[in-house]
Amino acid sequence: MKTDKHENACEIIISQERLRELAETLSRQSDIAVDLEMDSLHHYREKVCLIQISTRSSNWLIDPLACSDVSALAAPLGNPQIRIVMHGADYDIRSLHRDFGIEVTNLFDTMIASRFLGIMEFGLAALLKERFGVELDKKYQKADWSKRPLTREMQEYAVADTATLLPLYDQLSDELQRHERLTWLEEECRIVCQARVMEKSGPLFLYCKGAGKLKGRGLAALEELLQLRENMARISDRPPFKVLSADTLQEIAGSRPQSLSELSAIKGMTPGQISRHGTAILAAVRRAEEVSQQCLPVFPRTRKNEQVEGAKERLTHLKSWREQRCTGLGIEPGVLAPNWLLETLADAAPQVIQSFDGISGMREWQKKLFGQELIALAAA
Repeated sequence: MKTDKHENACEIIISQERLRELAETLSRQSDIAVDLEMDSLHHYREKVCLIQISTRSSNWLIDPLACSDVSALAAPLGNPQIRIVMHGADYDIRSLHRDFGIEVTNLFDTMIASRFLGIMEFGLAALLKERFGVELDKKYQKADWSKRPLTREMQEYAVADTATLLPLYDQLSDELQRHERLTWLEEECRIVCQARVMEKSGPLFLYCKGAGKLKGRGLAALEELLQLRENMARISDRPPFKVLSADTLQEIAGSRPQSLSELSAIKGMTPGQISRHGTAILAAVRRAEEVSQQCLPVFPRTRKNEQVEGAKERLTHLKSWREQRCTGLGIEPGVLAPNWLLETLADAAPQVIQSFDGISGMREWQKKLFGQELIALAAA
């Protein structure tokens, strides 16, 4: 890790008593920088393996594998009077709640802030290099953070993600204030704070990108293969994608090989995979072949509503309006108004401000910023 000629000293918290003392210290702060490290690339069920916290003067690495109860952090992280600064917080917010029941209530997400300012390179590494000359070494981005002990280099990498986050927050907050966009950020962050991990339900193919291209027996084969992979991943404690890729499973489901020779011709199948899993894969394909016609799965389709009169023309006008608006504001189109919102507005053709209340997902800042313009466009 390269920094601006200094190293970020930190304390590693491994005892409940020291964690409680830290929580009391944090409760006296006005703002705290937070980040997490997980092991999702290395284990079947991911977990939070490290919690990095920085104030304006100190850095800590909290080891939840040593301190199994980190509930003491719930008070400072959930205190609405303490600003919690994170970068790309959605995933971490979900993980904090899933693993520890911890909720964040007063969030400032520096990634969202950057996008609202029209910053194209909004990754943390790019921001810190551009603004502070700090270079983050991403060598350990995909490391197995469940391994102990943590090397000195891993500790340095981990603390670097939060050590300069508060000065970044200061800058971005001031810039949002000058551009009168701070309320946009605050609304988005309140929504991010409500993010939760949702348990999967129903067939696994519902969560497999591209599965909708398969029908009938091919879809049945894919489900059998996904269930097989899930079981193998659970037994071996590996992420499912490291057992067999989804693309490979879909290739198998589409061609439904009947022999190891046919299986070996499938793109993505290696000799090692055929040796380890070939027999089980063929058995899964045979089970799909035995499913009765009336029991074959059907991928759910969302029926498109009939074209609303004038909606196509309104959508064209809305996209043209958005392009002009984004040029003036200096932000990306998807940040100002994503396509799904424009399509909804084109169908709804709102005539009064109150009409926006029925559009799920539309933000208050969007209504105030360009609500009257949209009504004028609809009336044109």
